[in-house]
Amino acid sequence: MNEQERIAELESRVAFQEDTLDQLNTIVSRQELEIERLTRMVKLINQQLRSLPMEYSASNPGDEPPPPHY
Repeated sequence: MNEQERIAELESRVAFQEDTLDQLNTIVSRQELEIERLTRMVKLINQQLRSLPMEYSASNPGDEPPPPHY
C-alpha cells in the first residue's frame, strides 16, 4: 500500500467516524428530550397522587373490604 492509498483509507475512516458521531449525537439529543418529557410527566403524576383525597390512597389496605372472590 503506497502513501496515497494510506491517506485515502485514513480519510475514508475519518469520514465514516464523523458520520457515526453525527448519528450518535442526534440519538443522544432525542433521548435527552425524551428523558426531560418523562421527568415532567412523573412529577405531574406525583403531584396528582399527592392531591388525591386520603380515601383513595392505599395507605391502609387493611381497611378495604376483601375482593368478591373471597
